[in-house]
Amino acid sequence: MTGYTMLRNGGVGNGGQTCMLRWSNRIRLTWLSFTLFIILVFFPLIAHYYLTTLDEADEAGKRIFGPRAGNELCEVKHVLDLCRIRESVSEELLQLEAKRQELNSEIAKLNLKIEACKKSIENAKQDLLQLKNVISQTEHSYKELMAQNQPKLSLPIRLLPEKDDTGLPPPKVTRGCRLHNCFDYSRCPLTSGFPVYVYDSDQFALGSYLDPLVKQAFQATARANAYVTENADIACLYVVLVGEMQDPVVLRPSDLEKQLYSLPHWRTDGHNHVIINLSRKSDTQNLLYNVSTGRAMVAQSTFYAAQYRPGFDLVVSPLVHAMSEPNFMEIPPQVPVKRKYLFTFQGEKIESLRSSLQEARSFEEEMEGDPPADYDDRIIATLKAVQDSKLDQVLVEFTCKNQPKPSLPTEWALCGEREDRLELLKLSTFALIITPGDPHLVISSGCATRLFEALEVGAVPVVLGEQVQLPYQDMLQWNEAALVVPKPRVTEVHFLLRSLSDSDLLAMRRQGRFLWETYFSTADSIFNTVLAMIRTRLQIPAAPIREEVAAEIPHRSGKAAGTDPNMADNGDLDLGPVETEPPYASPKYLRNFTLTVTDFYRSWNSAPGPFHLFPHTPFDPVLPSEAKFLGSGTGFRPIGGGAGGSGKEFQAALGGNVPREQFTVVMLTYEREEVLMNSLERLNGLPYLNKVVVVWNSPKLPSEDLLWPDIGVPIMVVRTEKNSLNNRFLPWNEIETEAILSIDDDAHLRHDEIMFGFRVWREARDRIVGFPGRYHAWDIPHQSWLYNSNYSCELSMVLTGAAFFHKYYAYLYSYVMPQAIRDMVDEYINCEDIAMNFLVSHITRKPPIKVTSRWTFRCPGCPQALSHDDSHFHERHKCINFFVKVYGYMPLLYTQFRVDSVLFKTRLPHDKTKCFKFI
Repeated sequence: MTGYTMLRNGGVGNGGQTCMLRWSNRIRLTWLSFTLFIILVFFPLIAHYYLTTLDEADEAGKRIFGPRAGNELCEVKHVLDLCRIRESVSEELLQLEAKRQELNSEIAKLNLKIEACKKSIENAKQDLLQLKNVISQTEHSYKELMAQNQPKLSLPIRLLPEKDDTGLPPPKVTRGCRLHNCFDYSRCPLTSGFPVYVYDSDQFALGSYLDPLVKQAFQATARANAYVTENADIACLYVVLVGEMQDPVVLRPSDLEKQLYSLPHWRTDGHNHVIINLSRKSDTQNLLYNVSTGRAMVAQSTFYAAQYRPGFDLVVSPLVHAMSEPNFMEIPPQVPVKRKYLFTFQGEKIESLRSSLQEARSFEEEMEGDPPADYDDRIIATLKAVQDSKLDQVLVEFTCKNQPKPSLPTEWALCGEREDRLELLKLSTFALIITPGDPHLVISSGCATRLFEALEVGAVPVVLGEQVQLPYQDMLQWNEAALVVPKPRVTEVHFLLRSLSDSDLLAMRRQGRFLWETYFSTADSIFNTVLAMIRTRLQIPAAPIREEVAAEIPHRSGKAAGTDPNMADNGDLDLGPVETEPPYASPKYLRNFTLTVTDFYRSWNSAPGPFHLFPHTPFDPVLPSEAKFLGSGTGFRPIGGGAGGSGKEFQAALGGNVPREQFTVVMLTYEREEVLMNSLERLNGLPYLNKVVVVWNSPKLPSEDLLWPDIGVPIMVVRTEKNSLNNRFLPWNEIETEAILSIDDDAHLRHDEIMFGFRVWREARDRIVGFPGRYHAWDIPHQSWLYNSNYSCELSMVLTGAAFFHKYYAYLYSYVMPQAIRDMVDEYINCEDIAMNFLVSHITRKPPIKVTSRWTFRCPGCPQALSHDDSHFHERHKCINFFVKVYGYMPLLYTQFRVDSVLFKTRLPHDKTKCFKFI
């Protein structure tokens, strides 16, 4: 106690007391840490040891934590549920294992089947290849067998006569010359190509007497003609120009005859020669009247009956426009139909004036005696009576105010200058042409000049005198463009002229304009017509149409063309079998050598319209035996059931009457490479596509690194000489099909629309068949024509930015259509599509055909085109009015007809198809 008290009080002092407290605290912490260590380390070990040795010491029935025998543990209530879960999981695992084993066995079986199928496929491929070889061998054997029974014909070897051939036996009389006894057919076989040799007028003495203008015009047109050859040894025909002579030159018949017989290839009798005498004046003399021409044909404007040999000699038109083209702007329009004067006539014949002043007897009194040799006196009296009756405004003058032009005896001389006569004819509905009173004068240059001038200005010719031989009369049906009335019917002429309806009168005027442009207007047309007449008589087919040689631009292709979803989505429409063979050209016209023979005697009236097409006749005018458009399809196939076919069969077939045919896409572009590539890719997989001709209209060539798409058919890039929209319609020689799809580089058409348009074109091959329709309208306030693109129920044009047409129209557009129209297109860089519609409507007198009802076909997102310019429509208004002046009338025709793919798009139940059986 004492010590403890001392410690609490600090012992010796306060310092000792503090030390003692510190020491006691340390001892307590040490013991506490040691105690916790013993409890935490040794107590678990001791407990573990006790628990593990407890069951070993006790009996087996008194074990608590050790494993129990049998289901002793499951008897414990808190683990019964766990036992059940374990049992169910075990059962499920057993089931899954069984299923796994079953699937493994099935997989093994399927692998065996796959291997077996692979082997069978390989065997089938081998069998198919063998079958293909057998089929190929069978086809080859069949062709060999057919070739043995039907060998191919080859062109016969041309055997030319010797140069000193004396010709055929001479006819009994000179006027008895015909083709069968005066022409050597051996020099002109069907396969010869009709070579023509033209004598150079400057190389023989006769050429120095010729009119320089006539000689120059003749030589120029001869050089440009496709039939002319420089090799006289192979020539079928020899052409020599003998007139017109210069004014002071008078060549005696004997001198002219010597000149002819001295020609290098005359061969004693002049067979296969054509002597051409072109007249520029109405008083041209008949140079060959007393000249022995042997077996040579004569082509001139003046003939006497004793000189003219029907079916052998040719009556030609006078050469009015020697070196100049006719000015179409000075030609009056063909409407209105009725003009100021019903008919006019100006002329003077001295031999008839004296008797015309006497009192005329009736025709009955004259016919009681001998038939009169000349009805001119009665004609004068009758026409004066019509003029005095004032029933219609007519103008007849039988005396010239000035000195009349020189003329042949009994011929009505022309009055005044040519310009004065044309001004009067522009005011005349009909133009009277009184044939010479001498019945022995078959035709005169003065009469031919009257006919030429009447046709030129649109006055319908009325020829009094049926004995006259009009130019090319054995080939042209003049009753479509002129009235030929016998002179005894002069009293009925007035009634006849008044009875013609306006539609018939307009048709005659239009046909007369066509005849004048095609056969009479220029030196080129006259020379071509003469050759065409002889070639047709000889039944030799015409040469192919002129084609433009394409200068190809090299380009790299190979870019895989993608598939536009808008192009591929054709619904259930069957586009027809996609071609798996290389592109093939349209079948050549196989009747080239038999057409002229079989159609020689067909009537001209069977050919509709003022212009008659013949696709392979470019270099010479179209004659009656060639007066038709040689298309294949003539009408749609029946779409009802029965033997005629069904809608499904028509849908799966191409349509038309030609079993195999393709078309060519012509695409004009100008420095829009990206747009062009997209448009070309959209053509990938298009059935019946032969090739694509890209007309590169830019002077800048495409980029060298530009990769063109591979669309399965050739893409031909053609270089042009200048930037012109007329290049769209050049008849490129790379176009090997009759059908052309002209399409803009930004046009957006589906494959099913293109295919349907192609089907429709095959049924109307002479029409423009396309998608964007337009029409023309008359502007009453301004008295002019307007171009209209608004939607309407009528249309008169189908734009060639997406349209089918025949390749022959490309030739007509580029080489036959008046040059003034193409110049207008180049000036405005516009209106080429309108010009093509004018041309086709003028030729066929039919409107175009619009297919499908889509309002627009432009490519979405493409750059702006020329048509978005504000001046675009103003220029098109001007173009239409200018084209009307050139043609002389409005050739466009309205139509409310449109072709839609009814059965192609309409889904019909099977039990409802009978409703359309007889449609």
